[in-house]
Amino acid sequence: MTVFKTHSSHWGAFSGRYENGKLEIRPHPDDPHPSPLLGNLPAIADSPVRIRRPAIRRGWLEGAPGNARDRGADDYVEVSWPQALDLVAKELRRVYGTHGPQAVFGGSYGWASAGRFHHAQSQVHRFLNLLGGYVRSVNTYSSGAAMVIIPHVLGPYDHFERKSVTWDAIERSSELVVAFGGMAIKNADVHGGGNSQHIVRDKLNGASERGARFVLIGPLRDDFPPEANAEWLSIIPGTDVALMLGLAHVLVSEGLHDRGFLDRYTVGYDRFEDYLLGRSDGLQKNPEWASGICRIGVETIRELARSMAKARTLLTVSHSLQRADHGEQPVWMGIVLAAMLGQIGLDGGGFSYSLGALGNTGKRQLSVPLPTLGQFHNPVPDFIPVARIADMLLNPGDAFHYNGRAMRYPDIRLVYWAGGNPFHHHQDLNRLRAAFKRPETIIMHETAWTASARHADIVLPATTTLERDDIGASGGDPLMVAMKKLIEPVGEAHDDYDIFAEIARRFGKFEAFTENRTRKEWLAFLFKRTHEALVAGGHEAPDFEAFWERGELHLPLQPDDGGPARAFRDDPLASPLPTPSGKIEIFSQTVESFGYDDCRGHPQWYPPRTEEGADESRYPLHLVSNQPHSRLHSQLDYGGFSRSTKIKDREPVRINPQDAAERGISDGDIVRLFNTRGSCLAAAVISDGVRRGVMQLATGAWFEPDDARADTAMCIHGNPNILTRDIGTSRLAQASTGQLTRVEVERFNGEPPPVRVLEGMTFVTDNRTT
Repeated sequence: MTVFKTHSSHWGAFSGRYENGKLEIRPHPDDPHPSPLLGNLPAIADSPVRIRRPAIRRGWLEGAPGNARDRGADDYVEVSWPQALDLVAKELRRVYGTHGPQAVFGGSYGWASAGRFHHAQSQVHRFLNLLGGYVRSVNTYSSGAAMVIIPHVLGPYDHFERKSVTWDAIERSSELVVAFGGMAIKNADVHGGGNSQHIVRDKLNGASERGARFVLIGPLRDDFPPEANAEWLSIIPGTDVALMLGLAHVLVSEGLHDRGFLDRYTVGYDRFEDYLLGRSDGLQKNPEWASGICRIGVETIRELARSMAKARTLLTVSHSLQRADHGEQPVWMGIVLAAMLGQIGLDGGGFSYSLGALGNTGKRQLSVPLPTLGQFHNPVPDFIPVARIADMLLNPGDAFHYNGRAMRYPDIRLVYWAGGNPFHHHQDLNRLRAAFKRPETIIMHETAWTASARHADIVLPATTTLERDDIGASGGDPLMVAMKKLIEPVGEAHDDYDIFAEIARRFGKFEAFTENRTRKEWLAFLFKRTHEALVAGGHEAPDFEAFWERGELHLPLQPDDGGPARAFRDDPLASPLPTPSGKIEIFSQTVESFGYDDCRGHPQWYPPRTEEGADESRYPLHLVSNQPHSRLHSQLDYGGFSRSTKIKDREPVRINPQDAAERGISDGDIVRLFNTRGSCLAAAVISDGVRRGVMQLATGAWFEPDDARADTAMCIHGNPNILTRDIGTSRLAQASTGQLTRVEVERFNGEPPPVRVLEGMTFVTDNRTT
């Protein structure tokens, strides 16, 4: 009988075995609440959507004039690995030789594997740097606005604001937790690199039993775990900043703000207070003003502000709030509101960004470094904010602003993508389809026939995590896992490392890329960094072979001492913040100096931008496009758990009962959502857990157009990014605004087209490949 072997994923550690044509998965025995996403893994072994051989888009192979316009609709020809690799090397040599590395875009999004070596983003960047460099992207679709504004206010991202408040501190000390945007438990199931213990439910339950009060501010009732018994303040989407300002106004007008804290630990508060009280613009941001925007009652605002001032209060701001128009503002304003309460650095109080958005945020940090694959040096200075890829491809040479810099989009001739699915992450998919027709060549490593693969010219089948050995580890999780190969590669799939090594060989760079190490030797080499730190710290330090045999290793943790926020509070002179003032920058002279009218020097309310022909009367409903509970992003949409949540093969969309009744929509109906950018089909779920005037359709359903050759297609599977708007949050961050958009919905009449995107691919033959 085949033994179970240890392995790990972004959503949990587990063990598995493949026997009699079936992959069996067992959650880690120490995980109190294993993620249901583990149920998607067995489909990896035999799904028809797996890419089994290298394939070339026929129009590109034939070199027909204007063939790029057929991307997404063209036929594919399967070829041998030597043919495919020769074509890739030839095209890379042409583009690098003719146009230089500034004409190559290296795309990846880092979530392909929890492994530290077979990390697609590291592998593709390492390879392209070896060839001379590439145009890169910065920041993420999840937190692009926060990643730019937080360094101006608190210092480096992912430090002060996410490493100062733990779940243990909440359980023992928090009296009031006000969660702007919530803490959806489905998001806490996942963390990049692995999440071996899902503890959020138990910690919140412990705090609730102790008497802590939780307040959810958001349009979706289930954006907070039921264990917390949270009060739900159902807010109009995108108006959280107005509510925060109303709360701040109460603190000031009733003398509840901590002026001593503001004087000692912040700069620029007086400038902000002039705005808050209307001294600078003639408009007081009082509860009456705020209520008219966010539709939370005036007395509710006053009571909440008073409660916040009396209790040990923690304010959290979710990823979702900054994935919208002016997304920098709720993060900045959340920090300011917490500073006004004066509790930053206190146990269980203060501010935390995105707590609950990732499973290991709020856990104690590791005290040893993790294995990391070197990527060499990239000499190309050009980059784009990650959510501006369509702008770059459609408008080469055009000017844009980013974080105080005036920049221009590079002219990209070749896109090389490994890891990630831009047709999941990006907004306005019809626009992205047009953008993907612009480059001369698109090369993609993929495990399955996603929409991104169907828009590539050369598709190279990559292995999944289950088909190779690796080391799983994450900075906020104490368990390092030997990720042992569970199944043989599907079809002719190759590891990304092997693919890049063979292309490097064609450039005479095989030894430079591989450093003459096998895959197993790389794992032992990377493990050495952690091993040496364990030895130096006097901790248990098995060698690599002992670790591999054991299957896991518990790593030491830093103390739960309040992190950088506590150190700053205890002594702001000895532990200043890495900001220009060394303090919390309520007013940032740096940001003000940029002169952006959509992001000035302190947080403020900016009404959502409108677009021509898309007013409220025409598209009256807010659509919330959030993370799914049935998969990570679009990964394994073909998996058993993900497919079990679909209705009539389509993604479910939640609709408030009153909105549904007004449109004659019943539970289970196939409906059409639409706006000026496009439309999609989904299956209606009537729910009073959604605010009236709001619908919720999760991202991640694989994009399937009704007409792949049409400029404006309808997604028949239920991908909301056919509807979302492709604009930056502001000129500061240029981040994704994909969380919210305006739509209308109607019952779909007639027989809906069948969903076939999860059924696999058919191929044509070409005499030149035989």
